[in-house]
Amino acid sequence: MSSSGATPIILTELAREGNSVGERTRADLSAGAIFTVLWRELADILGTAAVASLVRRAAERAALRAPELAALSITREALEYRYVVPHAWNEPSPHAPQALRELCRELWALLVELTGTVVVNRLAKVPELRDQGIVPTTEPQS
Repeated sequence: MSSSGATPIILTELAREGNSVGERTRADLSAGAIFTVLWRELADILGTAAVASLVRRAAERAALRAPELAALSITREALEYRYVVPHAWNEPSPHAPQALRELCRELWALLVELTGTVVVNRLAKVPELRDQGIVPTTEPQS
């Protein structure tokens, strides 16, 4: 655990563990696990470099409404990306925390601006994102 109270997650380690997120019930998911699902889905579509850039930008925009996002960091180490989620995102919850929803609201707006609705429509079909309140219910604002 880092000094900021955030938990580091290295994408290559998650990949080696297999799809542990999919093996759990959706009610058992932590915000960190939901973020991992979001990251993986986006990386599958756009690549990790684009995802890192978009998530950083979305977090900066949402940080005024959700100061907890200051603990979210994304760094590049060699050819891999590493992200650190806020410590509070480690606890299972029936709904995603407000900070994660704010991050996604900004991310949706960026995605729609850059890709139209193709990417957000695909993300909206992911049960872990939809069921945890990650998919914005209203149209994103540009």
